[in-house]
Amino acid sequence: MSKQAEFAVILKMNPMFADLGSDELQRLSNLCHTQNLSAGETLFQKGDPGNALFGVRRGQIRIETGATDGSRLTLNFMGPGDLFGEVAVLDGQERTADATAGEATELFVLRREDFLQFLEREPKVAIKLIQLLCQRIRWQSERMEESVLQPLPIRLARRLCALAEDFGSEVHISQEQLGIFVGAARESVNRQLQTWRKDGILDLQRGRILLQNMTRLNAIARND
Repeated sequence: MSKQAEFAVILKMNPMFADLGSDELQRLSNLCHTQNLSAGETLFQKGDPGNALFGVRRGQIRIETGATDGSRLTLNFMGPGDLFGEVAVLDGQERTADATAGEATELFVLRREDFLQFLEREPKVAIKLIQLLCQRIRWQSERMEESVLQPLPIRLARRLCALAEDFGSEVHISQEQLGIFVGAARESVNRQLQTWRKDGILDLQRGRILLQNMTRLNAIARND
């Protein structure tokens, strides 16, 4: 399968492009090129111009921002099949966060100029994009509510379940990164993970978490 065909498959899996026909997807994917990043390499920084839409072919991208105390806050993880950069590629304004490769990564890249020309020819894609952005706003509102109202076990379980959807039962993330992701100290995260380890819900290894009982973890995330 060619890289353009792979990008077409990724686009088809995304709600924004799911209703496009194969010919439309092929025309859009033909506009892309690829970019390789090494582990730790920066794709873009907050304030950079939003000039492209990205899709992850392989690897992992961390979307991060800096806190006032100098620490880093991870907003999201992007894995194979994920698209990101929708907001900046539409308005052309500055990036609102940093994007860094968590490991060796290959990206599909669709330039803003080419994407906007495609949207002019395909207005139903523009409508889907509006719907997607509304979903993002709802997601952000839920995360804000969650960080204020929900106890750590629920926040932590929800994040692990979300990561499992993208990366499977073996999640490569440090406890420090996970703590930043859920807004808690590493020590608090470690205590909760150790409890779940004793309960057989997961196992801990260096730099990764093995999720062993997703049924129980999902129940905790739902606060059942």
